[in-house]
Amino acid sequence: MTRAALLLAASVAAWGAGPFQFREESAASLSITDGGKPVLVYNHGMMLKEGVAEKFRRSSYIHPLYAPDGTVVTDDFPKDHPHHRGACWSWPIVKFEGRTYDVWAVEGMHQKFVRWIARKASAKTAVLAVENGWYVGEKKAVKEKVEITVHPAAGGRRAIDLALTFEAVDAEVTLTGREVKGYGGFGVRFAPRTETVLKTDAGVEAKDTDMVPHPWAELAANFGGQRAGLRVEDMQTNPKFPNGWCLRHYGYVAVNYPGLETISLVKGKPLKLHYRMTVFSAM
Repeated sequence: MTRAALLLAASVAAWGAGPFQFREESAASLSITDGGKPVLVYNHGMMLKEGVAEKFRRSSYIHPLYAPDGTVVTDDFPKDHPHHRGACWSWPIVKFEGRTYDVWAVEGMHQKFVRWIARKASAKTAVLAVENGWYVGEKKAVKEKVEITVHPAAGGRRAIDLALTFEAVDAEVTLTGREVKGYGGFGVRFAPRTETVLKTDAGVEAKDTDMVPHPWAELAANFGGQRAGLRVEDMQTNPKFPNGWCLRHYGYVAVNYPGLETISLVKGKPLKLHYRMTVFSAM
């Protein structure tokens, strides 16, 4: 690490303005708090849980994500799907230079931290922006920018806006969702819970579904005795809005983009996606 990077890292050990603060939780994780209460942790380092196979080591995702009352609503390295990680953005079919990779299941191509772009805190918002890359070994195929905007909690709810930008570094990269089911894109894996209720604009979803279009979906449940949940909104500016979804009662909610179609990432024409997460506590 360069001297400038070391100085920057030291400066964020605990830094911010007003109620929002940034804090380095470890060499691999940076947290945002609001009035001393945890909001989220962004994992920029290569994470691996003890006892989990090395092949599942990965970075560039949000976990834990907290409801306003402090309840953790996300999970990481769950036993049934060890590649699932908090709130993340990844695709299962990624083609680059004649080969196919799986960023979703962390096979062959990995998201890795490149640099911090911004860490700004005010009385109204906290903004964390970061540049990552998608790498095959040491070769970068995609430039990824992530901007997370945290809003103050009110009435037991907190909105968090997520802006994602993807652009090929040089050669074309194509993205496709999983065969048949179409999953791939932005999604959230939920922590262990009871009394799970999945809802969309169509009402309570009694069954798991794939590729059914909705403008939003949410999961609410009892997390360790506390009622909490999270709504994900597919913003109207996104291509193909409203997109299909991957809805799972075992604890997964994700926007399927581009679903069963294939899209291309090319240099000079970035793909921009926007989502809003609203995390809530029972009042």
